[in-house]
Amino acid sequence: MRTWSNLLSSILPAFLAALVAALSAGLAPATAHEIRPAIADLRISGERVEIEIRLSLETLLAGIDASAVADTNDSPNAARYDALRALEPAALHAAFETGWPGIAGGIRLRAGETPLTPEPAGLEIPPPGDLTLPRDSLLRLQARLPDDGTPVVFGWDAAYGPLVVRQILASGDGYSGYLTGGDMSEPMPRERPARQPWARVFADYVKIGFEHIVPKGLDHILFVLGLFFFSLKLRPLLFQVTAFTAAHTATLALAALGIVQIPPAVVEPLIAASIVYVAVENILLGEMRPWRPVVVFGFGLLHGLGFAAVLGEIGLDPARFATGLIGFNIGVELGQLGVIGAAWALLGYPFGRKPWYRRAIARPASLAIALVGAFWFVERVFL
Repeated sequence: MRTWSNLLSSILPAFLAALVAALSAGLAPATAHEIRPAIADLRISGERVEIEIRLSLETLLAGIDASAVADTNDSPNAARYDALRALEPAALHAAFETGWPGIAGGIRLRAGETPLTPEPAGLEIPPPGDLTLPRDSLLRLQARLPDDGTPVVFGWDAAYGPLVVRQILASGDGYSGYLTGGDMSEPMPRERPARQPWARVFADYVKIGFEHIVPKGLDHILFVLGLFFFSLKLRPLLFQVTAFTAAHTATLALAALGIVQIPPAVVEPLIAASIVYVAVENILLGEMRPWRPVVVFGFGLLHGLGFAAVLGEIGLDPARFATGLIGFNIGVELGQLGVIGAAWALLGYPFGRKPWYRRAIARPASLAIALVGAFWFVERVFL
């Protein structure tokens, strides 16, 4: 048994050192091609429906099945996506005109039970910019409505990925739905907003919140792991998680209500800096200091703003605002608890009582987290 423990204590540092290199070299590029939800804004009048879709046009043109992969790099059509991503706007526009008949087949629009055929009414494509980041194009569609007054339903094929559908009304009221798996929107009346059952809204936003942590929220995952690797004792972990949860819940609500607004260009680098701080403190300190929960609370305020930025992109159904907000926050909490639970099951439970746990696991892991956070900070500020 002693030989086995010695072997583990010698192998784990090497494994974690390799993890440092892998994270530092590959983590940011891997997330740069993340398939994000497209956002469709519908304006419905008595005679016409106008649709504006903010989307990654390259994903559709490359034929990437967004229901099967969460990152374009994982698709067999990744090379095609990368080639399209590098095109200038005029060239990508030409590719769209060629590919539109195929894309149109996956877009579903109807009034009542009457299928409608939307036609392109404009396309705005920005310059290529940073090729490691997705490019958001704006596609405008329109269709004439039958004169029977039936409500409008919109959606698209599951292979096109998640879709946020928002009904835009002049009154400022509206409807927002998060669609996956080829689902269709709620029927949207022509003169008033659609209404979703509260249970469906709650379930949808729990899922969105959870997915924002696992697997998409790598920066938040590393921060939570930084809290975990500080100490396996229940009291320090509970103090930190409670402070973090209280803080990000407060700023998430304030930002969602429009009371607090800070640009992502400020928030994102500070989130990266928070990851570095907690990880470095893990290496230098061996016990809870009075300022640790206070600092974690401050960083939680920043992470709450990061959560709010995602929620702001997707939107909340005004009629179910509180339901969606609570569901999203619960999803975030479940994601965080999942990360801590997995870390405890893989590392804390089998190795936490070993005398070499801190030296061979907690400190090297914290070093890995600090290096990745430092890389992200430099990238977000200077690159």
